Amino acid sequence: MIKAVLFDLDDTLLRLNLSAFILRYVAGASRLLADAARTSPAALALPFARSFLAIDAQDRSDSLTNAQLFNQTFFRGCGIPLDDPVVHDLVDCYEREVVPTFSGGIVSARPVEGARRAIDAVWSEGLVCALATNPTFSLACDRARMEWAGVHVDDFALISTIDNSTRCKPSARYYQEFANQLGVRLEECLMVGNDASRDLPRPDCGLRTAYVGHARPRGAVWRGSMERLAQELPELVRRLGDEG
Repeated sequence: MIKAVLFDLDDTLLRLNLSAFILRYVAGASRLLADAARTSPAALALPFARSFLAIDAQDRSDSLTNAQLFNQTFFRGCGIPLDDPVVHDLVDCYEREVVPTFSGGIVSARPVEGARRAIDAVWSEGLVCALATNPTFSLACDRARMEWAGVHVDDFALISTIDNSTRCKPSARYYQEFANQLGVRLEECLMVGNDASRDLPRPDCGLRTAYVGHARPRGAVWRGSMERLAQELPELVRRLGDEG
């Protein structure tokens, strides 16, 4: 029986150039931090890259949150302590006040058609709706992208962030931790995502995925557009419940 529907964010609910968004985020944060630390913004490019790669590694054996590992890796690379209260407040202000202005230009952020209706359909069915976006950013950055998608924090019972996760997709541990925080079993969740390499867990852990991308992953239990999913969600949930 399906009790919760988990949505990916980027290119699932929100259409955007994610690489451009990340580059713009890093460029702005590098200028800010470099000014505070009296160094060159270019000197922070490699520490940022290594920090993102560290939290994304699928062979991790640590028990740190993604934020803790990111901060440790970044500090080793440039000596700037992101968890220092003053530095943290600086970055937090940047993410709350500046990042929401990044939607235009090459980032080209816009809602995916049918996304709003799909979320409303989840709640209409009496199911829990959660945002299982890859946890590489803070809630402030997730919130900005949610607003561009036409959805809001209150639409979700839980949102995965860099602070509340210890792994990234497609790690089965990430999905298991997320389900644990929701208070449901993975077998009771339906994941909705567009990325065949990240939105289907590895190794398989019982989570079923409705695929809204352009590939044809064999592991998906449903494939189509977000608009179709909004229409067919009740039937899909009933079918998956019958299958057990």
